Amino acid sequence: MKFKLGRRAFIAAAASLSLAAPVFADGHKVVDSIHFLIPGGAGGGWDGTARGTGEALTGAGLVGTASYENMSGGGGGKAIGYLIENADSQHGTLMVNSTPIVIRSLTGVFPHNFRDLTLVSGTIGDYAAIVVGKDSPLNSMGDLLAAFDADASGTAIGGGSVPGGMDHLVAAMVMEAAGKDALAVKYIPYDAGGKAMAALLSGEIAALSTGFSEAVALAEAGEVKILGVTADDRVAAYDAPTMKEQGIDTTFVNWRGFFGAPGLPADKVAMYQEAITKMYDTPEWEAVRARNGWVNIHNSGDDFRTFLEGQEQVIGDLMKKLGFL
Repeated sequence: MKFKLGRRAFIAAAASLSLAAPVFADGHKVVDSIHFLIPGGAGGGWDGTARGTGEALTGAGLVGTASYENMSGGGGGKAIGYLIENADSQHGTLMVNSTPIVIRSLTGVFPHNFRDLTLVSGTIGDYAAIVVGKDSPLNSMGDLLAAFDADASGTAIGGGSVPGGMDHLVAAMVMEAAGKDALAVKYIPYDAGGKAMAALLSGEIAALSTGFSEAVALAEAGEVKILGVTADDRVAAYDAPTMKEQGIDTTFVNWRGFFGAPGLPADKVAMYQEAITKMYDTPEWEAVRARNGWVNIHNSGDDFRTFLEGQEQVIGDLMKKLGFL
């Protein structure tokens, strides 16, 4: 099965309790401060995206200061509900999110969807990866498939999202493309990528479905082996084999972007979008992007909405095929 979740993707930037009037001359501060709301725990893709974006924005002088708040719960629903319920006091906050906001609204994990928020900007994409611990006897996707054939229930794959969530969906998609029964995959969920990675390193699970950027630093440190990446070609950030070159014809990019509270004033939205747009041309952003192996994909406002509506259709169709809906 060949699956492309759009070659687009996202990550992002920007908001705060204290906002200056926008200044659009190059090299000048656009926003005084930004408070990033992160719907999961430390060490996950949302966490890395928010902190990396804040690092680039403040380092480039586009934003004065950035603060961060991790708010786990409800598969990301707690943070979304908080932003909606406290909308009037959250004009200085931007929440990072990604493909799960689409998946979890389709499955009813939470009652809201992206239409209940202010769409600010899609910013990056992150490929997915299947990884194992450094001492694992598995050294390729072929080894993992053989272990699965020998003992499916004993070859658990973990992830930093709920059952039926994105990491589960990626694992199922890869197994389906390899000709296996995707519904036979034993998937174990953890609260965000950091805890999932800890479970892998402690031997609780045989393999981990995660974001490529989350795996790169640990692979460079020799803690994990990346068995396969869902990219068309090998990614410069770390030389790991793709699924396609191992005969598994599937690709996937998880977009990441930023959302504001409902009713966020238009001038504030424009300010945040301006800061994010300028960020792409800075060496500070390029350093963050390259380090994480992210794909630059930038959509603002209406373009972001069009993309998300397309995601809803594509993901919904795939989830029905795999039996998740």
